[in-house]
Amino acid sequence: MKHQETQNSRKQVRWIQHPLIEEGKIEARLYQQLLAANVIKKGNTMIVAPTALGKTVVAALVAADRLKKYPDSKILLLAPTKPLVIQHKESFQEFLKATVSSLTGAVKVDEREKRWYDSQIIIATPQTIESDIIAGRYSLDNVSLLIFDECHRGTGSYSYVFLAQRYNKQAKNPLILGLTASPGGEEEKIDQVCHNLFIDEVVVKNEEDPDVKPYFNPIDVEWVWVDLKKEQLEIKKHLDTTLQKRLRGLKKMGVLSSIQQVTKKDILRARGRVQNRLSQSNSPPRDCLLAISMLSAVLSVLHSLELLETQGINNLYEYLQRMTKKKTKAVQRLFKDENFKAAVNLTRQAQKRGVEHPKLGKLMEILKDASEDQEQVIVFSQYRDTVNQIYDKCKKEGINAVKFFGQANRDKEKGLSQKEQKDIIKDFRMRNYQVLISTSVAEEGIDIPSVDLVVLYEPVPSEIRMIQRRGRTGRSNKGRMIVLITKNTRDESFYYSSMHRERRMKNQLANGYKQPEKPLIADDADVRMLDLKADDLKSRTSQGEDEKNLVVYVDHREAKSGVTRALSNMGATVKIVSLPVGDYQVSPHVAVERKSSKDFVSSLIDKRIYKQAQELVENFPKPLIILEGQDLYSSGLHPNAIRGALASLTVDFNIPLIPTRDPEDTAAMILRIASREVYKGSKDIQVRTEKKPLTLQEQQLFIVESLPNIGPVTARKLLEAFDSVKNIFNASIDDLKKVSGVGDKTARNIQKIIESKYSDTFRFPSDSEDTPKTSLITGKNKPKREYKLEKED
Repeated sequence: MKHQETQNSRKQVRWIQHPLIEEGKIEARLYQQLLAANVIKKGNTMIVAPTALGKTVVAALVAADRLKKYPDSKILLLAPTKPLVIQHKESFQEFLKATVSSLTGAVKVDEREKRWYDSQIIIATPQTIESDIIAGRYSLDNVSLLIFDECHRGTGSYSYVFLAQRYNKQAKNPLILGLTASPGGEEEKIDQVCHNLFIDEVVVKNEEDPDVKPYFNPIDVEWVWVDLKKEQLEIKKHLDTTLQKRLRGLKKMGVLSSIQQVTKKDILRARGRVQNRLSQSNSPPRDCLLAISMLSAVLSVLHSLELLETQGINNLYEYLQRMTKKKTKAVQRLFKDENFKAAVNLTRQAQKRGVEHPKLGKLMEILKDASEDQEQVIVFSQYRDTVNQIYDKCKKEGINAVKFFGQANRDKEKGLSQKEQKDIIKDFRMRNYQVLISTSVAEEGIDIPSVDLVVLYEPVPSEIRMIQRRGRTGRSNKGRMIVLITKNTRDESFYYSSMHRERRMKNQLANGYKQPEKPLIADDADVRMLDLKADDLKSRTSQGEDEKNLVVYVDHREAKSGVTRALSNMGATVKIVSLPVGDYQVSPHVAVERKSSKDFVSSLIDKRIYKQAQELVENFPKPLIILEGQDLYSSGLHPNAIRGALASLTVDFNIPLIPTRDPEDTAAMILRIASREVYKGSKDIQVRTEKKPLTLQEQQLFIVESLPNIGPVTARKLLEAFDSVKNIFNASIDDLKKVSGVGDKTARNIQKIIESKYSDTFRFPSDSEDTPKTSLITGKNKPKREYKLEKED
């Protein structure tokens, strides 16, 4: 691969010579060799460099050195998306003399294990490796180099964090390499990533460095400004009036201190404060409930304004249509507001007239010019609705374009499968399409080296995303990026925000970023986890139990939760299975249903919590419910409704409720319960693969409850009166009527059901009055009733 020559450039390309590197495959660029040498010499390193400067090549150079030094070890490269995994696999197969395999969720478990043990280099998605590590299919002890691509993702509960911790504990010869074009604009964010991934050094290369400049293709950035149309301005006026009216009300109530330049983040913070106030009150003030409703309305209006200003009439119209289907008080009050109603009517009229955002016309001009110059173009937009709108416009204008978005289904439109995505990119690379119109899914890891122009339909406030989008061009030749901005709108604030964040990030890194010498102070959850783990281990040691002997069976739906990660980190043997009841089982007697605060409120609203409680009681002698989180009363649901549910679970169902603060606290609690069960002798867990069979008495009740108009209470009375199901079926109408709760009509219906021939009955396939009823005794669905057809004359 021949690079651009400088004024004093070499006459021919030199290639890296190494026993594990294919000849003539990696050009000997000094800055890449120095970066690789720095990693090998100084240890765990993050490399920050613009896209197309060859960070993958640096990773390959370090990998070759590690395999030479530790020939029996493995190299693991983690990438956040399947397309990136495939791309890296192809690169490493081309560069190195080693066996290379890819592991993603699409590969079956047995095949993943085989590939792991048969390969020297594994390229994988982090979620796949995390799942396999937790399940104990293999370990990271023999991995001599762990590479995190797009390492800025290493925050929060992302799989990178768990895998870095596990690798740091297990690996015999550890070395970590992080790669990114943009670690973030906040120094705190950079610190967090370095702490989570055990990074000691941060090395920055940019296009201005003398050793990089000869290989870097400059990117020209142009900002194209447009004005809103008069129809949009009229709608905006009414929406602004609606917004200001509510903001003034919130300020008067003391919820907001200022109503100037209010953002969604400001409103979300205010809502959190009001919800906390609600949670601390036995009888919430009416103003709090009104404030929650007003804040929800403000969020809706802010989003409406964003769509109007940055996307267009069609997007706003679709959003307003979806709003009409909501039944909340906030939405109902909005649609009664005269200004909001006016905005809705004007939007409807503009949509019928086909009013388009001025960006769309300007974009068509740009794409036509690019078409004349035979340029390949990527157009980015935040919303799939806008992608569809741009695509339809391109078809009308005769522009050869294709849509590209994620795998998730939206409304009536199916997502693109992985194969469809690969085919589209392949066709685009082969120049079968001139324009690729994409959502954010194409920001990272798509190998499209021939893109000449990137167009952003709207600025994004994130400096990371802006850098990622810009990095799609300028890979082979000089690149261009055009950003469409609507004057005096949120576009401007997003634009200035991303520019400011990127400038601040570069300044911080240019000043020689160095991670603090002292380890970052862990948050309360980390401290508690360590304390609880140590305490748990000490307790178990005194009991003579080995921590590794503890087994926790986890339902597959909880496999990716923070609790499962924490259990694995604490030394428990985690087994992922399909549990018919509960989320965790620690002994034959104890099952745990875990509810986050949000999930508890959701299951309370749809009454799912009571069914789950009933199933726990029926199937386990010692069921437990863990309530995780400290914001149970911050959902907006009346606190008394939550208290009533808690009372019902403890009093009516006799289920203990254990509060925990976070996933780590939950894991520590489950581990402590498992420890007690083992200490008491429950060493062998009999995992339930199906619900416990009904007892004879429960089956009798189930049969009798199936009779028309017979509920659980009356069924019990009938069995007590007649002593058996057979006697009930043989009883006369008069005998049945002697039982309290059975009237003449019910008795006759019972006899009719028992005596009628099957051939004279017909099951109605759908009858809203006869949907299955759930038995309070058994928790089982009662069968649909049978009806006798009237014979025709």
